[in-house]
Amino acid sequence: MNRFRIIVLTMLLLTAPIQAAEDTGILAPDAFQKQVEAKGGRCDFLFGNDRPFKQCHASTVLDAGNGELLCAWFGGTQERNPDVAIWLSRFSNGAWSAPRSVAKISPMAHWNPVLFRDAEGTVYLFFKVGKTEPVWKTYWQQSNDNGATWSAAVELVPGDTGGRGPVKNKPIILSNGTWLAGASTELHKDVPFADCSTDRGKTWTRSEDWVIDKKALWGSGAIQPTVWESPAGKVHALLRSNGGRIWRSDSEDFGKTWSPIRATELPNNNSGIDLLRLEDGRLLLVYNPIGKDEGARTPLDLAVSPDNGATWKPFAHLENDPDPETEYSYPAIVRTKSGIAISYTWRRERIRCWQIPLDAL
Repeated sequence: MNRFRIIVLTMLLLTAPIQAAEDTGILAPDAFQKQVEAKGGRCDFLFGNDRPFKQCHASTVLDAGNGELLCAWFGGTQERNPDVAIWLSRFSNGAWSAPRSVAKISPMAHWNPVLFRDAEGTVYLFFKVGKTEPVWKTYWQQSNDNGATWSAAVELVPGDTGGRGPVKNKPIILSNGTWLAGASTELHKDVPFADCSTDRGKTWTRSEDWVIDKKALWGSGAIQPTVWESPAGKVHALLRSNGGRIWRSDSEDFGKTWSPIRATELPNNNSGIDLLRLEDGRLLLVYNPIGKDEGARTPLDLAVSPDNGATWKPFAHLENDPDPETEYSYPAIVRTKSGIAISYTWRRERIRCWQIPLDAL
């Protein structure tokens, strides 16, 4: 081999893109789906191309009892457009019902529905209404028949602008009975906080803004906390951020005060995440493992932590399309009678939902 060829080959090696190492121990979507189905679970699209909206996003899912699920999302011509409404479908008798609009209270965009069931069995639907995120308001409505009919929507906190209560992810009921919601606002800067109610949502108490060290997390900040309780009174949150990582905050007093947020080792593309704590203490996190602000929203992964979020192990790809222009995002994860359910945006065209028995994890 002459000297010229050696130089050329060396230059090619030095300038060639570095290929990511093969995922180790992470189940591919097809393999995970087979594992889930072998245990009696399933993975479905809620609807196909014949749908009453062009785009859809930001789903939320809830166990409706008796093997049924409820799933809601916002849909219209495009996010932010005035025709965007809140839609809902029910999983019953092995199939998802046709989408129906359950909230459209004004000719402004509707956003980020959140389904929640209280200890007495009442089902609630929270959602935002407004032209943009900084000025949206939070509304809620309730159902006493598992989502078949709904009350008229009212403001969650009258007079609020910017958002109160759950901003994307489900509230939780703490061991002392308090409802705790991860909240945030986006006026001038991204500000996370917690909202609590001790009277079944009639009134809400807002925590102080969580402290963000701008030397550590530059830019807009962090939003959309997903929360869990470990020992009684000890509450924790993970947040999406613009800093290429998921960030974390903790509370020792049932969510009244919170530690300054700090970076975890989990990558984040500044897109939505959600988390669930199982009865055995394991945490399940659904997220896009991309460590770049506004990075690709693919793949979409399920990860497990055995130690209250200190360490994480990616378990399965729910989606693993290598095309960075595709989108699998904004997951929601909840406990069901037989296991867990996960819903998410599929290319802004559909909503997909996994029903996963615990013994498939």
